[in-house]
Amino acid sequence: MAVQRMRSQLEYERAVPIQVEEGRRRAVVEAVAPQVDGGRFPIKRTLGERVVVEADAFADGHDEVRVVLLHRRATVGGWTETPMAPLGNDRWRGEFEVTHLGRYVYSVSAWVDHFATWRRDLQKRVEAGQDVSVDLLVGAQLVNVATERADREDGPRLETWAVELVGEGSLASRVKLALDDELADLMARHPNRALATTFERELEVVVDPVRASFSAWYELFPRSTSGEVGRHGTFLDVIGRLDYVAELGFDVLYLPPIHPVGRTFRKGANNATGGSERNPGVPWAIGGPDGGHTAIHPELGTLEDFRALVAEAERRGIAIALDLAFQSSPDHPYVREHPQWYRQRPDGTIQYAENPPKKYQDIYPFDFESEEWRGLWAEFDAVTRYWIRQGVRIFRVDNPHTKPFVFWEWLIDGIKRDEPDVIFLAEAFTRPKVMYRLAKLGFSQSYTYFTWRTTKAELADYFTELTRSGVQEFFRPNVWPNTPDILHEGLQYGGRPAFEFRLVLAATLAASYGIYGPAYELMEHVAREPGSEEYLNSEKYEIKAWDLDRPDSLAPLVAQLNRIRRAHPALHSNARLAFHPVDDERLLAYSKRAEDGSDIVLTIVNLDPHLTRSGMLHLPLDELGIDAGHPFEVDDLLAGTTVIWQGAENRVELDPSRCPAMVLSLKPHVRSETDFEYFL
Repeated sequence: MAVQRMRSQLEYERAVPIQVEEGRRRAVVEAVAPQVDGGRFPIKRTLGERVVVEADAFADGHDEVRVVLLHRRATVGGWTETPMAPLGNDRWRGEFEVTHLGRYVYSVSAWVDHFATWRRDLQKRVEAGQDVSVDLLVGAQLVNVATERADREDGPRLETWAVELVGEGSLASRVKLALDDELADLMARHPNRALATTFERELEVVVDPVRASFSAWYELFPRSTSGEVGRHGTFLDVIGRLDYVAELGFDVLYLPPIHPVGRTFRKGANNATGGSERNPGVPWAIGGPDGGHTAIHPELGTLEDFRALVAEAERRGIAIALDLAFQSSPDHPYVREHPQWYRQRPDGTIQYAENPPKKYQDIYPFDFESEEWRGLWAEFDAVTRYWIRQGVRIFRVDNPHTKPFVFWEWLIDGIKRDEPDVIFLAEAFTRPKVMYRLAKLGFSQSYTYFTWRTTKAELADYFTELTRSGVQEFFRPNVWPNTPDILHEGLQYGGRPAFEFRLVLAATLAASYGIYGPAYELMEHVAREPGSEEYLNSEKYEIKAWDLDRPDSLAPLVAQLNRIRRAHPALHSNARLAFHPVDDERLLAYSKRAEDGSDIVLTIVNLDPHLTRSGMLHLPLDELGIDAGHPFEVDDLLAGTTVIWQGAENRVELDPSRCPAMVLSLKPHVRSETDFEYFL
């Protein structure tokens, strides 16, 4: 029976032959990298970055193969070609720079190079002392055919070469001509690519502004910026806060929803139900008599005030990020005008938001399975474009994992094709595959699990995954030690050292990070109840009057870290993050290097907020470009001191009561012998 089944399979294969378009095409191109899910999704880069492409390319037999990288802007016709260099074992590499926002397309093409093969074999025959007179005739034919492909300048030159290869000169002189590099260069410019093989699909790159990969975010509630107890803040008050944000060194100011807040089921302090209209309510309960997602809360000011805020922020190098929260309060105009956009319960009421056992009676989610889904999509596209017209180029998207993936791909793709400088941050603290899918679909940055990664092993494993695997091609982490929703247990009980070292981790592990302030720099740490990550007296439910001049504020440390980040190119990227062994389980050490190796930043953090920790640090000096046989300088960027280290092993000690972290700039050499003696 087995033989009969095998025969039947063979008969089937003969009856349905492989369709061959061109049987003379011998080159193979495969395993092109980078690509995401077989090219289904684009990779991500920012302006000025280089796209390094590798591929396997080979042919049957022993002929020489030429390989080129094809690339172009998606909106421009005609490929630009870059020769790819062999890496060995039929692997090739090439690269190109992305200089415009939007999309680029790239692929790889390869072909058998008969002239290069002929030239290689001619050299071998000459070295072996063989008669090559006929071989020169073969070469002359190849050159002669190339004249038909050449331009007006090179064509006559190739004709001359072809004649001289079969001319009356001596065999030795003609061999010398045949192996001349000038002829090889001419032939390389005009190859025979009629039988070239190009990779089976065109791959895409989305190019974003630099802020998509390197940014520092500061979140504040505009209503809490008046500085006066009980007075609702305004956009003009936020303008007054801009210098503070700029002095801290942040370049993105993120505002929670600025729209009218619903009144029905408005929450009171500490998420109490039955709150009155005297309570400000939760900003994410969007919509009321004053309008919805394109309206502004009346107490914040006018649209003109908001535009003035955007302009004043831009003058200080700060971009305003707005919250996109596609949900509504029961009072939103949509409820009256488009009830079909909501899920109706059997008793005639609308389903409010729930995450059992939690209930959010003040918020209605939209029904993306509604028969009127097209209208719903169009409305959210219009909302996003409305705020883009008001000058907003960055959006923090609330809970994107609770909306369909296909919706986000459609929305972001459409927006970014028209407005390629717009950035979307996904606030999705959910399952890893869901977070990664959202990033693939187009989100420029993503929140992470950083808040809950607290041990040495957890941090090293997680950030290695984010920066040293295929994830780095599409997922850009934006790490936050706190948010209005998340007060981690470590901050509740770790005191000032915990706030300091989590800040250092956030600012140096990832190229993009953020804090929810002023809660962070003022070290708000009291939870609503034991075991909760909710703040007691959370700003989500009430207006705060923050004392920014408190002498114990972490603002100086925040500002110092952001200055360090700006000054050191090594911290502008996640690409070369590496963790290093330290002989203590509570000491974490890692380095980042600039692409050209000119800047090396080493960070060492004591993850124990209570005890001094010490251990031997082991550095791979060769990988860092440091000569192990010579001393090298170490500048402590936080303490402002310089010491000299010698060799790959050096002892480190961190007292959390003084400073739980070191951010060090490694210099490969000592500046002078005098300095060396002084520091010793």
